[in-house]
Amino acid sequence: MVKHIVLYTFKEGVDKDDAVKLIASVLEPLVGKIPGLLHLEIRRAFNGMDYALYSEFESREALSAYAVHPLHQEAKTHFFHLLDSRVAADYEA
Repeated sequence: MVKHIVLYTFKEGVDKDDAVKLIASVLEPLVGKIPGLLHLEIRRAFNGMDYALYSEFESREALSAYAVHPLHQEAKTHFFHLLDSRVAADYEA
């Protein structure tokens, strides 16, 4: 199993609570629709970054496939313009 963690900040002026709700509404439903994506959750962060994405994948290959999957790419069009910065880490469990 691969765990994928990404921490994000929003651009200045973005309503953070509304943005997190939007992002969760388009990404969390992808579980069960993208092969190998086992779990995904979006939560507002309270220490440094604005929000955290935590997800689990069957394998490294599944994570790579998720990154370019059409459903994931379409979902990003709803919120990617709101983001300022990100930092990610992946590890095998």
